[in-house]
Amino acid sequence: MKTVGPATGSAAPVRLTGYARGGGCACKIPPGELEAMVAGLLPPPIPGQAPSPGQALGGDEDRLLVGLDDGDDAAVVRTGDGTAVVSTADFFTPVVDDARDWGRIAAANALSDVYAMGGRPLVGLNLLGWPRDVLPAELAGEVLAGALDVARAAGCLVGGGHSIDSPEPLYGMAVTGLVDPDRLLRNDAGRPGVPLTLTKPLGVGILNNRHKRTGEVFAHAVAVMAALNDKASAAALEAGAVCATDVTGFGLLGHLHKLARASRVTAVVDAAAVPVLDGARESLRAGYVSGGTRRNLDWVRPHLDAGRAGEDQLQLLADAQTSGGLLVAGEIPGHPVIGELVPAVAGTTLVIR
Repeated sequence: MKTVGPATGSAAPVRLTGYARGGGCACKIPPGELEAMVAGLLPPPIPGQAPSPGQALGGDEDRLLVGLDDGDDAAVVRTGDGTAVVSTADFFTPVVDDARDWGRIAAANALSDVYAMGGRPLVGLNLLGWPRDVLPAELAGEVLAGALDVARAAGCLVGGGHSIDSPEPLYGMAVTGLVDPDRLLRNDAGRPGVPLTLTKPLGVGILNNRHKRTGEVFAHAVAVMAALNDKASAAALEAGAVCATDVTGFGLLGHLHKLARASRVTAVVDAAAVPVLDGARESLRAGYVSGGTRRNLDWVRPHLDAGRAGEDQLQLLADAQTSGGLLVAGEIPGHPVIGELVPAVAGTTLVIR
């Protein structure tokens, strides 16, 4: 386990994670509930025919390249001049106690959706909810400053945003970027025989849960969450990949289930090849597992052939990540191959070996 040390950034002795029920992407609405909510926004399926993304808007199918249909990372709209706009929004409650680190992580997480589509972020808008009668405004300023640091590193402008008085602290960004419509990374383009690459290790959800409950700070987990996925996205495009997603609140298994389902394939995961952060396995055995992780695993179990994997291994693979890495259908130099896509097995999208 990495050395535990004091938080950096704001010197205020405030534990931000104590003001939120959940934390980071683990506070997402469970995937099954979310899919039920948006089901009525999609047209009834036509047997043997995949729906067009634009049908959710009542037409203009040719312009909306990626919409609601498969729960991809962002919306993509063709502009008509050979480019396309990619648009996303992401926000969550504090995942760490340090305000500036929270801002950095939240910004990297929001920008990741653009990178997961193969795009380049142009401008972000702050989304801030703040319990102004409970927490000082200076802390909110630290959150915004941390986010600005990461946006600048990404070459992304920050142009204002929106704020509300909220019972819990919330922060994130709405991000707009550009993408080549002929070089999209999307979650429904996976094909059998293609390897799977993961560009960040798992375990931040477990370590964040331990941080929330004990106050221990895991600097190596913060560094992973605050790191941009820009280089991984560029490498995926350079390698000719066409299918990818980022691994966030639904865990590796949840996001891989969505990718395999959308691509009409089955994903085989080599559990021993999946990278894991130092200290995550020990923290899992000590019981630091979030409710979001347990819900992720419950959601995929009906579609999962777990093989000989034990419950601890499955919980790690379902760990609710915040600002996780890219999961790419393709081999990306410098990152581990963790499995492959194979022809669809009836009723099974995930196989652990």
